[in-house]
Amino acid sequence: MSREIITLQVGQAGNKIGNKFWEVISDEHGIDKSRMYHGNSPVSQLERIDVYFAQGSAAEKYIPRAVLLDLDFVSLASIRSGPLGAFYNPGHFVSGFGGTENNYAKGHYTDGAAIVDEAMDVLRREAENCSSLQGFQMTHSLGGGTGSGLGTLLLSKIVDAYPDRMISTYSVAPSPKMPHVAVVEPYNAVLAYHSLITQSHATFCIDNDALYDICFDTQGVSSPTFDDLNHLVSATMSGVTAAFRYPGHVNETLMKMAVNMAPFPQLHFLLSGYAPLTKRGSPPKTNLTVPEVAQHLFDAKSMLAACDPSHGRNLTTAAHFRGPMTLKEVDEQMQQVRDKNSDYFVDWIPDNVLTSVCKIPPQGLNMSGTYIANSTAIKEVFQRISKQFAKLYKRKAFLNMYKSEGLDEMEFQEADKNVRDLMKEYQQYEDATAD
Repeated sequence: MSREIITLQVGQAGNKIGNKFWEVISDEHGIDKSRMYHGNSPVSQLERIDVYFAQGSAAEKYIPRAVLLDLDFVSLASIRSGPLGAFYNPGHFVSGFGGTENNYAKGHYTDGAAIVDEAMDVLRREAENCSSLQGFQMTHSLGGGTGSGLGTLLLSKIVDAYPDRMISTYSVAPSPKMPHVAVVEPYNAVLAYHSLITQSHATFCIDNDALYDICFDTQGVSSPTFDDLNHLVSATMSGVTAAFRYPGHVNETLMKMAVNMAPFPQLHFLLSGYAPLTKRGSPPKTNLTVPEVAQHLFDAKSMLAACDPSHGRNLTTAAHFRGPMTLKEVDEQMQQVRDKNSDYFVDWIPDNVLTSVCKIPPQGLNMSGTYIANSTAIKEVFQRISKQFAKLYKRKAFLNMYKSEGLDEMEFQEADKNVRDLMKEYQQYEDATAD
């Protein structure tokens, strides 16, 4: 039985990341831009294709289970006119008539509220086409007004309409290292995290700080672009979702992932990493080994969030490997890594390192690994953004632009407090012992 997942792409960044994700997984499953299957391994490529793709009227046509939203119609128009324009369901584009001017309140209370009912209608139609919907995944940026404001508004509607379905998000935190950064992005991010604490079951914390450093320091890209950054995000998303999309010894679901990775409901903010971190457009790598991939996976430089795992402790960890290898090989390597880094794992949660193997490697590689950890080190991301928020809020800078769109100042204070409480809770479990 299919366990379908609907993807929600919100805002300019969310749509660019989502678009790249579909480009990667359609290639992996042998689906071309005209939605037709032209793969070479129908048993593996099509057995669980229904999780992410719906079948169209022609039996061989596969359409992404995706809803694309943006208040700026120009960004959606560029996707429609781009290489994947005809790939999506044309009725699944929902746009407004102007941007949010990097204002969470416009996305959440005014302009976003004007289109959220239309978005929910599209989403309901897609959900009705599913035989056994397991949940939703969202790609969005927390710095912009649409990804943060409309993204969390849509999540609140989904929680009300589908209370027993799982929600995961790929949430990109802002970075001052990237060009054209709005000064109010820390406001938007803290307000969004405030919602994600209660609205998501698993949030993959990605930040442009870490992505920029991977491109600049590790890959030697002198001026990283958002396309370079999104290449890293889509590779990791492909690794995370491979266990949903392919048959394997572990038939993963969103619920299994959330239950295994988040032993405490509010602490569901996950650190992720990927190996090998290939540069966009780089030649294929076909000589990787399991020890090599395992070693890179636990390197702080492989993490997609700007925090060092050695500065915290892992509550739970998962390593998903892809390629021609045995589970025994992977388990042996992971045990070695765990023994070498035992101080970084809590000792009061048993069996807190999970492994899986999918025999089908990503395109252009003979093998890869994806790392997911519920690490208390993630609080470093919240600390950085919380400090930036405090600097702005101390001067009451730009509050009027939020108030004029219906956001009460108390919400700023409540969001700030909740994010600080989240950091304290992570610290509490970092300090906990088995006694």
